[in-house]
Amino acid sequence: MSKLEVINSIVINANTAEVWDWLVNPEKTKQYMFGCEAVSDWKIGSSLEWKMIHEGAELIPVKGFVKEFILNSKLVYTVIDPFAKYADIPENYLNVIYTLNETIEGVQLTVTQNGFEAAQDGIKRYQEVYNEGEGWNPVLLKIKELIEG
Repeated sequence: MSKLEVINSIVINANTAEVWDWLVNPEKTKQYMFGCEAVSDWKIGSSLEWKMIHEGAELIPVKGFVKEFILNSKLVYTVIDPFAKYADIPENYLNVIYTLNETIEGVQLTVTQNGFEAAQDGIKRYQEVYNEGEGWNPVLLKIKELIEG
């Protein structure tokens, strides 16, 4: 199977520290990530839980682990749906990679999601994320809107 990746990018009129804060600050992530707070100490190997309140109860619809953390530059973490029917094993986790690069216009934020080939239901999961080319674009557009005002 060829490598399956979803890659989306956007330029935000801000500095890298500001964009970075929106990626790792739980109070900010819940504004664009469907109400979920990204909760982690952001150390390599640490857990990452996407927490939300649903019908009055705390829910963790996505969890994973921090794989790489380069301040204001690159963040890599894994994700899995803890309620999925497939096993909670390393092969079933997908990777999410945020990279920030300064440009003349601002900060280019690129999100890459991969790891579908080895994961159970990988093609189905890829198609759900890819979503006819939309991928991460709705999230990136919301981040841009929130930062730029």
